[in-house]
Amino acid sequence: MDLAALEARISRMEDIEAIKQLKARYCEICDDDHNPDEIVTLFTEDAIWEGKGIGKAEGHAAIRALFKSFQQAMSFTQHMVMNSIIDVQGDRATGRWYIILPSTFREGNHARWQGGRYKEDYVRVNGAWKIKHLRVVEPTMSADYETGWAGKTRSA
Repeated sequence: MDLAALEARISRMEDIEAIKQLKARYCEICDDDHNPDEIVTLFTEDAIWEGKGIGKAEGHAAIRALFKSFQQAMSFTQHMVMNSIIDVQGDRATGRWYIILPSTFREGNHARWQGGRYKEDYVRVNGAWKIKHLRVVEPTMSADYETGWAGKTRSA
């Protein structure tokens, strides 16, 4: 293998790892009370956050406001993302992730399990990867903890 091909392979692997770290940071911020000022640092200025059944926020101000509303509504979240598929094409990339999300809501201390998928677009800005468009798509599962899975009796 020639040096240029090896450098390209290493660069691609570094880009994929940087995007995984970006997603991990996103989850960490969400689980640290949805800090609206921190979360916008992960997005481009003109980014879009949209979630099926949740809504759409365009740009830092709208994303910040959305995360303030998450802060007010949710007392606990634990974002667990997995099975990443990341495709890098120069300074642009796409990613798909599965998510499992246990959470509690402030109103009534209501607990909920959710599962679904993220579909995302990324761009490299000044050498760092940023989220350009985050979509919460294909919610595959949503159940109240008390009356959903945990509320069912199991036979031995």
